Amino acid sequence: MTDSMNSTTYTNARLVTPSGVVENGWLRVAGGRVDALGEGPAEGRDLDGAWVLPGFVDLHVHGGGGHSALASRDAIREAIAFHRTHGTTSTLVSLVTSPLDRMAEAAGWIADLTEEGLVLGGHLEGPFLAHSRCGAQDPDALRAPDRAELGRLLDAGRGTIRQVTIAPELVNTNGDTGLDLIRDLVARGVVAAIGHTDATYEQARAGIEAGARLVTHVFNGMRGLHHREPGPLLAAGEHPDVVLEVINDGVHLDDAVVRMLDRLAPRRLALITDAIDATGIGDGDYLLGAMHVRVKDGQARLIENGSLAGSTLTMDAAVRRAVNDVGLPIETASHYASAVPARVLGLTDRGTLTPGARADLVFLDDGLRVIEVP
Repeated sequence: MTDSMNSTTYTNARLVTPSGVVENGWLRVAGGRVDALGEGPAEGRDLDGAWVLPGFVDLHVHGGGGHSALASRDAIREAIAFHRTHGTTSTLVSLVTSPLDRMAEAAGWIADLTEEGLVLGGHLEGPFLAHSRCGAQDPDALRAPDRAELGRLLDAGRGTIRQVTIAPELVNTNGDTGLDLIRDLVARGVVAAIGHTDATYEQARAGIEAGARLVTHVFNGMRGLHHREPGPLLAAGEHPDVVLEVINDGVHLDDAVVRMLDRLAPRRLALITDAIDATGIGDGDYLLGAMHVRVKDGQARLIENGSLAGSTLTMDAAVRRAVNDVGLPIETASHYASAVPARVLGLTDRGTLTPGARADLVFLDDGLRVIEVP
């Protein structure tokens, strides 16, 4: 129901709030914000018991709906529109490692779209990554850490690059190190993420001490967890301010591993998609940057060596799996899909159903499938 103050009230809903699920809840939206919410009968639009969650915040998206972030400005628009239909209301556009000129050009597109308010900004997944853990990144485009080159990419993004993945252990012959790049990112207000790295536990800790506060798709593209060399995972798990990205598609991580991560770093996981252009399209052959990818049975792998190459995951599916397969409470899954990634970026205006927050909403049915993104 819309009244004279241009507000809309949703009723008969299951509201997923920071303090728990409000059964038979109502929520009033005014001026694009959550105005109030409560429990019990109310006048308004009857949602017939639908779940209402804060819109999803995806920190890691390369494309979707047949559109790649490296293709064009319009392709990014189309990918964002596709993911919105799956509940993602805030997106950080990710660029795979490519030649510097191409990454700089795409960073400019992202800046344009950020200034329009369509996206949150950009995430550079490279090019300062370890060859030994490059995964589906183009090995020919990887670079040794170079502060000037990093500055060029950040400048191309005109202040809209909000996250960069770095291998902290790398050293350049010119004296620049991965740790230098992390410090430069922090100084410019950019989130430094550790990823595609062969860092030891000690090297990862050094990266965290330099200011890194995120781990890119944990366990994937990094040294694993070993009882005599715990690697980046445990270094990150021990620090209370570090968030771990999780690709919860049942392929990148076993469900038991996701449960372990939830115990290791409670309230510090961020569900991401790492989605490529094939998402929502189906099996077939695709390009991820310069790398040839084959999608079969929904799994994206490099044709050359079978390495996982992003995913075909959507955020609603990640949340659904978190509840139905991993066994997390819906409040926890929602927190990991919205509040935690918003917090990583310092966004205090979204990610929760609380008065004053942006009214970025997603309505889900009993099977946790999207009914509507109002």
